[in-house]
Amino acid sequence: MSSIFTKIVNGEIPSYKIYEDDKTYAFLDIHPESKGHTLVIPKNEVDKIYDLADEDYHALMATAKKLAKHMEEVFGSRTIWKVVGTDVPHAHIHLMPLDETWEYGKTLELEPKEFEEIRAKLELKEEA
Repeated sequence: MSSIFTKIVNGEIPSYKIYEDDKTYAFLDIHPESKGHTLVIPKNEVDKIYDLADEDYHALMATAKKLAKHMEEVFGSRTIWKVVGTDVPHAHIHLMPLDETWEYGKTLELEPKEFEEIRAKLELKEEA
């Protein structure tokens, strides 16, 4: 059975996509800990990051690095990374801007309009 993240990649479940390339997909977390909280996933469904093939692992890390730098430019604040691996059996990295909305473990309630505004600010097109 496909994970919820694979269903998002396949377009079966909508998401606020901010980036996609041939190996990775990034989208806003619908239960964000800060405005801009983004999940970066490999398109290849593997439960744990350390079980990814080296090529997929490196692609995931390169995308997370690119997006974290982009997020810092957009929001003007530090972006932290979290790898937890307990909620969804699909490797993923959380990227979270540390701003006035962030409080460890607390989630924000955002309206669809707010998600779309944040998505539009963060959207990054794949480089050719």
